[in-house]
Formats: sequence, C-alpha cells, structure tokens
Amino acid sequence: MSGVTVRPFRTSDEAELARIYLELYDERDAGAAVGITLFTTRPAPDDEAAWYAHQRQRIDAGDLVYLVAEVGGKVVGSCTIGRVGPTASAEDGHVAELGILVAQEMRGKGVGSALLERALTEARGKFEIVFLSVFSFNRGAQRLYERFGFSLCGHLPRVVKRGDQYLDEERMVRDLSQSAPGGGANR
Repeated sequence: MSGVTVRPFRTSDEAELARIYLELYDERDAGAAVGITLFTTRPAPDDEAAWYAHQRQRIDAGDLVYLVAEVGGKVVGSCTIGRVGPTASAEDGHVAELGILVAQEMRGKGVGSALLERALTEARGKFEIVFLSVFSFNRGAQRLYERFGFSLCGHLPRVVKRGDQYLDEERMVRDLSQSAPGGGANR
C-alpha cells in the first residue's frame, strides 16, 4: 500500500494505539478470530498507561524498537521488537520478540509489511535473533512472516484458552545475521 509512513513511536500515539488495541476486545467478543493474545477482561486505562510507561523505559534503555504506521496522518498500527533478556549483557540479551498491531480496517493492505520491513532494519545490530508467536489458524500472518525470512521453529498446542476454546500457536524465528529469502537484507 502506498501512503504508509512508518516512524518511531511518540508519547502522543498512546491514545490512538490504545484505542486500536482495545477494539480487539470488541472483535473477540463479537466472535471474530482475533490474531493476538488478549487478557480475559479489557485492561483499565491505568493498566494501559503503566504499560506505555514501561515501553518508554525500554525504548530509552535501547531494549525496544517501537515503530508506528500512519496513513493519511492517522495512526493505523505499530510494531515492536523487544529484548527478551533483562539486559544486552545477559546470556539471552541478543534475542528479541516481535509484536505487531494493525487496525482492523487496515489489515491486508500492506501496513504490516511496511512495519516489518522498517522494524527488522532497525533491529539489525541491536538483536541477533527475533522470534514471534502466531496462532496456527492465522495462515495469512504466517505467510507474511515467511516473506520476511521467518521460519517455523515450534508448535505450542492449547497455549491460549479463549472462552471454552483452546488455540494453538506456531513459533517463528528470524536470524538477523542472515540475509532473508530474495537476497535482500530483510526480504
């Protein structure tokens, strides 16, 4: 999709990103197959504020790449790649986990691709290994991650219980020291 701008997260993005995230609870409650793990109940505003405060601390410490996508000046998604270990000097300090959020009306329009391309570029040099979890039913997301050089490395059965239904997850991993398929740095 043309017209997607990807830029660093700003504190002023918090309200719009929280709105996009909280809408996932409405989707889930309406029976949609939401592709992200949620809390059983919707977080309170104070919980969201505390989460963003923690993310700002991680950005300042160099432990988190946090990018935002805009279309027409409106925030439509975000991507984080955050260190798993407590510090860069920890034995697992070279490993990071990827998370992505795209507004419902913008899914499948290239926002995720734009976010992933830039996030992986910015993560290079900070992290060596990036992994993610994706629901087994979410083949579209899995194909997107595969295009960016992620490969399946594990299966977690019944890892999420949503109501009375259990959901399986796939683990995918990307070695940032290796070129992705297609010969590009990230693609």
